[in-house]
Amino acid sequence: MTHRIVFLDRSTLQARVRRPAFEHTWEEYAVTGAGELVERLQEATVAITNKVPLHAEALRRLPKLKLIAVAATGYDVIDIAYCQANGIAVANIRNYAVHTVPEHAFALITALRRNLIAYREDVERGRWQQIDQFCFFDHPIRDLYGATLGIIGEGVLGQGTANIARGFGMRVLFADHAPPKAPGVVFTPLDQVLAESDVISLHVPLTADTRNVIGIEQFRRMKRTAILINTARGGLVDERALVQALKEGLIAGAGFDVLTREPPREGNPLLELRLPNFILTPHVAWASDGAMQFLADQLVDNIEAFVKGSPQNLVT
Repeated sequence: MTHRIVFLDRSTLQARVRRPAFEHTWEEYAVTGAGELVERLQEATVAITNKVPLHAEALRRLPKLKLIAVAATGYDVIDIAYCQANGIAVANIRNYAVHTVPEHAFALITALRRNLIAYREDVERGRWQQIDQFCFFDHPIRDLYGATLGIIGEGVLGQGTANIARGFGMRVLFADHAPPKAPGVVFTPLDQVLAESDVISLHVPLTADTRNVIGIEQFRRMKRTAILINTARGGLVDERALVQALKEGLIAGAGFDVLTREPPREGNPLLELRLPNFILTPHVAWASDGAMQFLADQLVDNIEAFVKGSPQNLVT
């Protein structure tokens, strides 16, 4: 059998992608719109997607499709229930961003705890030249040593973030949640984590249970000096509640790498924020050169394993 492989959004992966070691044809498109999806996958047995949604309406019209290879860890763009009911395998990427996402999270954490953006803006406005001493203290500077990091999500990214935190001398709390849970992790009730943490970092997938896990009530439970970091998924946080929390001083700052809709062509309340205690980056926490190449290699490994009859990294 000659497999037909179609990569729907190749431009999302800036890495070399080797061709699988079995008989196949290969098509790739930089981007794929909703109106182009079914036509491009009509003859496909394997679809590769990063962020192009594959919902039941389209999947019903693709009888030859056997595998969806997701070029990411998150698979919320796939109708998993339909795939399970109709024999379509779905494989995702595992453990590829174990260093780059935690490092990005800590870049945001250190910048916010030390108010680097605020001080840089002051320097750009000429504040330093106006004072009568060698430095000034317009914004609080808080150490990481001795501070408490609360982590929601104890997978490899959450645990990688915890490892960096311990290197800074931070106390680490993992928020309790429903199973499944990682073995060997001591959990703390979520309300206690919210109340005691100086930094809260999100590392969970977006599901029905985790959507808007942080809303206005959770912000009210946090310290006024706390910061919130989200390098996971935009839908984990009620974005309008975050705007309110920052403007009312319910928390001291936030660093986000994700939005509920990406790209935000129709706007987003977080794009309108012009605050030195809010940092927004364009979903690049995962995107170091090394991480992307690891992802690309595992993507093809997943496809080859499926064709050999020994599938790996299946989510269905």
